Amino acid sequence: MRPDVWIPERTPAAERDRLATLAALHVFPASGPLADRLGHGDLLVAAYGMTRALHVARRIERLRFIQSLTAGVDAIIDRIPAGVTLCDASGVHDVAVAEWVMMTMLASRRRLPEHLEAQRVGVWGTERLVGEDLVDATVVIVGAGSIGREVEARLAPFGARIVRVARRPREGVRPLADLPAILPGADVVVILLPLTQETRGVIDADILSAMRPGALLVNASRGAVVDLVALTAAVLEGRIGVALDVTDPEPLPAGHPLWSAPGAIITPHVASDVLREDERAWALVFAQVGRLARDEPLANVVVEGY
Repeated sequence: MRPDVWIPERTPAAERDRLATLAALHVFPASGPLADRLGHGDLLVAAYGMTRALHVARRIERLRFIQSLTAGVDAIIDRIPAGVTLCDASGVHDVAVAEWVMMTMLASRRRLPEHLEAQRVGVWGTERLVGEDLVDATVVIVGAGSIGREVEARLAPFGARIVRVARRPREGVRPLADLPAILPGADVVVILLPLTQETRGVIDADILSAMRPGALLVNASRGAVVDLVALTAAVLEGRIGVALDVTDPEPLPAGHPLWSAPGAIITPHVASDVLREDERAWALVFAQVGRLARDEPLANVVVEGY
């Protein structure tokens, strides 16, 4: 079988050539008007332009699959045309996000933001800023999926203790309901949950109040998983530290107090942005088209929102 695959016009030439060995390719424009009917398609590569891809999807006849290049699909899951299966990019961004978690965790615990601020104003600190290492630290990973496993693998050489928590408890993984009992003993809490109706706002004021004073919250998932008002209060009161790659709303509004909160680390949703990100994403697309051509089940099928 030689499937019909729709790809964005900005698909790199090398990737087009590679995909053309497996499929009949059809290119959709990044902007401008679209015909009411574009023709047949088995799979649409949404890339990162989700809104445009959805407009295209509604005009493709007998479309079977949409392939996202993002791991989180909360922005489009409720807008997929009936009868079309959505596949996410789970696995593509795991290494990069895990490295971002490690980077910010170490930076916060070793007080790097304060040292960088001293450098910015040209001050050689006379007062020692004593940080903490990770030996025997308890790190709670909330969302024990593929990214969580990569974080855990990178934490192992540092001697940290790991507690795994997820929406679906299993051997070695505790349920979300256990968080209030777990958090008082946590030094670092890493949020890696997908955004669903169940997880929206799940890290609320009660959960944050269960964290021990001085603990660090790291969020590399979706901003709306955490109650920003409650989080801001906890940070400004000096109860917890924070490292955020995501916020709700996003971007964080100008003048928001978290921008200037002491020790806060905030990056603009770039945890997965590394030079090899696109290479890994298109490798997934190639593998998926190969499965389609061989009439095999596709990987990364989204079920129940993730």
